[in-house]
Amino acid sequence: MLCYSFFLKNENASVVDLKIVNTSDKSDTLYNGELNEHYHSINGAISESLHIFIDAGLNYSKANPVKIFEVGFGTGLNAILTFKEAINKGLSVHYTSIELHPIDFNIIKQLNYNYLLPKDNLSVFYKMHECEWNENINISKNFSFKKIHADFTRYDFSDQFDLIYFDAFAPEKQPHLWTYNIFKKVYDTLSINGILTTYSSKGIVKDNLRQAGFVVKKLNGPKGKRHMVRALKNIMAVV
Repeated sequence: MLCYSFFLKNENASVVDLKIVNTSDKSDTLYNGELNEHYHSINGAISESLHIFIDAGLNYSKANPVKIFEVGFGTGLNAILTFKEAINKGLSVHYTSIELHPIDFNIIKQLNYNYLLPKDNLSVFYKMHECEWNENINISKNFSFKKIHADFTRYDFSDQFDLIYFDAFAPEKQPHLWTYNIFKKVYDTLSINGILTTYSSKGIVKDNLRQAGFVVKKLNGPKGKRHMVRALKNIMAVV
């Protein structure tokens, strides 16, 4: 249920046509007017992120330490929920995220996560947004973080990862990010038994993942969405 919304304009932001929308689980997301697309599901921003990336990704992975690469930093919600889960589970995480259009911090501060996150998590969340781009920082003893300001289609991996959060805007909005070539690049950077999770279960997405070498499993989606996808690199594994 859409609870409330209001427009925000900030001429210093990389993306200015944004609107805060409160989702059904009471957590905020952003609406991008240029793309006519929400950053998260209006059926629940936090619940969607937990379902797709934490439960189906982080908690499914056997790696520890786990090296995570996120396609689309956005509001930083996936990153802070990963931090929270890592603390709860005693995981060691190396988290890298890439974003071409960063959101202005003045907009981020107006999201209602200050009411929904523990105080110590909120300070970490803000630190993730305020820290320098393209530099690795230690958020805590067991959580390192790096955000990359770049176009993912032109990005060359220099490291290997265990888990990919593929959270780009929808295939119909950004088709260039859901191609065989993109998924092959992701496949090649994954470790054996590496995992990719994404909210999209469109036929073209599954086809391109399979063509790139992934074993694709369609899973139950979060509230308001029938299905999502988890894809594994190891073709002998059972997903």
